[in-house]
Amino acid sequence: MSSPKSPFLSVCEGSQPSQTPVWFMRQAGRSLPEYRALRGSGSILDAIATPEIAAEVTLQPVRRYGVDAAILFSDIVVPVHAIGFGIDVIPGRGPVAETPFTSRADLTRLRPLAPEEDIPHVIETVRRVRDELDENATTLIGFAGAPFTVASYLVEGGPSRTFTKVKALMHGDPDLWHELCDVLADLSIAFISAQVNAGAQALQLFDSWAGALSPPEYERFALPSTTRVMSELGALGVPRILFGVGTGELLSLMATSGADVVGVDWRVPLDVATTRIGNFPVQGNLDPALCFAPTDVLEEATRDVLRRGGHAPGHIFNLGHGVLPETDPDSLKRVVDLVHEEGQILAKAARS
Repeated sequence: MSSPKSPFLSVCEGSQPSQTPVWFMRQAGRSLPEYRALRGSGSILDAIATPEIAAEVTLQPVRRYGVDAAILFSDIVVPVHAIGFGIDVIPGRGPVAETPFTSRADLTRLRPLAPEEDIPHVIETVRRVRDELDENATTLIGFAGAPFTVASYLVEGGPSRTFTKVKALMHGDPDLWHELCDVLADLSIAFISAQVNAGAQALQLFDSWAGALSPPEYERFALPSTTRVMSELGALGVPRILFGVGTGELLSLMATSGADVVGVDWRVPLDVATTRIGNFPVQGNLDPALCFAPTDVLEEATRDVLRRGGHAPGHIFNLGHGVLPETDPDSLKRVVDLVHEEGQILAKAARS
């Protein structure tokens, strides 16, 4: 008799789990005192490059919260950093490119990723984490950045509120833009493939800044490369999740990407999102700021997300974006316990 699948994988594959699965984006990191004690100061890329640290950080929220999935402790710029483009993650600011991408000549700075040579530390971290996890209870998620979002850091030189350089390049030289996205798609495919081949059981593609685009812009300038990533990764045989921030107007397009699950940020209620996405499992979407609210408010908001998620054919509970650094871990633990408790009731009703 085969072992039961984890609740997370059950939802991804369209079957009813024993309880609603829950995990949190950015669950491994600054909100946990044990993380701060382990990592100390320095670049996050240094911690990612140390498998014993990265594996422990990946596992910390599983032990503390009892979540149904661990997400690899890494960063979306790891591949471009590994090939020597010249990018670092600056504390308090985020990814910053020393010399931004400005012309066709910069394509030569983006060579293919050779996982065994460029990211052996990531491969080793995945193997260490899988050795520690109970695969029937907790799923390991690998991830990468979608080409548009990674390109935005390379072109803007860092985080942006306006994306003026990105949009100038997209509209001013669309051929170069698509060449850049194709190269970044190759990097994302190689990066995630290495994680899955080492043991990751699901993947998430983060298109964090896709919400800066109008639907016609997304369809023309971002969706083609995202679809290629999803299509080529389909051969790996693991569930594929696509998530973006501020993408309420893009959800119907995101559902055409080849993803198996669509992540929804907190701005669109899940029942409304389901009408836009169609017959897809959804992931989300508690507002991260509500983790700072009084307990009764947080619990009612959690129940509301659960209720609305019940309109989809499957629901993975998550925040609508990443855990905020100042979040009290006890608040997240309360959310996990409540989701598991009330999610069992919802799952039982769905099976009956």
